[in-house]
Amino acid sequence: MSRRRMDERQSRGVDNISMNAADLLAYFEYRARGAEAADLLSETMATAWRRIDAMPDDSTQARMWLFGIARNVLANAERAAQRRWKLADKLRAHLATATPPDDDQRTIEVRDAVSRLTPASRELVGLIHWDGFSITDAAGIIGIPASTARTRYQVARQQLARSLTSVDPPTDVSVS
Repeated sequence: MSRRRMDERQSRGVDNISMNAADLLAYFEYRARGAEAADLLSETMATAWRRIDAMPDDSTQARMWLFGIARNVLANAERAAQRRWKLADKLRAHLATATPPDDDQRTIEVRDAVSRLTPASRELVGLIHWDGFSITDAAGIIGIPASTARTRYQVARQQLARSLTSVDPPTDVSVS
């Protein structure tokens, strides 16, 4: 297709999309929530633009084509919402039947000691020990230099060791 023909087609496509935008928005507002309607219109316009070569030349046919795209975008959004609700229902059902783990005394002491760390140290310790990141990766997530993370982690470890030692002093195991 020649460049001039392509420019004419794109220009006509922009005109058709612009002429029908308000009606498409009303279509979505009637069928979806307010803020969602704008997102659906945006997705419709993006899809129409990607498929601009398939847009009919006749303005009436182009309008019908745009509303067909809008209908498909709305159906896709509804299916996605249903999937999210089904997943949320499954998660709620699972959480309702799941039994919380029995925490032993030592686990409670460790959680208490971690909770007494500064928020920054607590986040770093959590990323490393509970989420499985390296110190360097955790530093990147938090947005601090790796050297700062290493120092902060070392200080946190020392604080935890002191806290846990004071809770559970070593027993005297002298042999008589």
